[in-house]
Amino acid sequence: MTTTRVPPAEITGLNGAVIKRFARKTLGTVPTALGVLWHNQRVLRSTAGLGGKIKKWDTCDESLKTFAHMAVASLVGCSWCLDFNYFEAHHKKLDMDKAREIPRWRESDAFTPLERDVLAYAEAMTQTEPTVTDEMVDALLRRLGPAALVELTAIIAFANLSTRTNVALGIESDGFAASCGLKPLPERDRGMRAA
Repeated sequence: MTTTRVPPAEITGLNGAVIKRFARKTLGTVPTALGVLWHNQRVLRSTAGLGGKIKKWDTCDESLKTFAHMAVASLVGCSWCLDFNYFEAHHKKLDMDKAREIPRWRESDAFTPLERDVLAYAEAMTQTEPTVTDEMVDALLRRLGPAALVELTAIIAFANLSTRTNVALGIESDGFAASCGLKPLPERDRGMRAA
């Protein structure tokens, strides 16, 4: 792990003790991101609260949402989100062979046509300027339905919020996947742009 651009603050007080205890219980450690965001506890509470609400959404398939978040993390270069979502995929009992292939999904034959369309959509939303097309949305709308597509889109937007925040603040992987014995993820070819 490297040094963050904003040094983590000491997490103190009653709220801090509760947060650290919860993090250790659920993750086995206190993530570096908590210390960095502790500098602005309103931001921490709001983003954590939104993340908690998002976890309760259940209209769209869990693997599609997790893989979409990982695709955003891979494209943006957020090692924290990529590692954490790989760890989460393990605990949600998702297909780990597919989760491992997210950084190189375009070259992999592990994904179904629907999964490939979701990953392409996640990357298209993440591009600056976004490259989402009517055809992409129409194809997903036919297969997922409007409620699931709206949920997937919001998940991808949240993934952009969290990945870009982490990258800008220099928050990198805390080694969640390694802590539970998962194989390392393959590297994404950083010179490759999404097609």
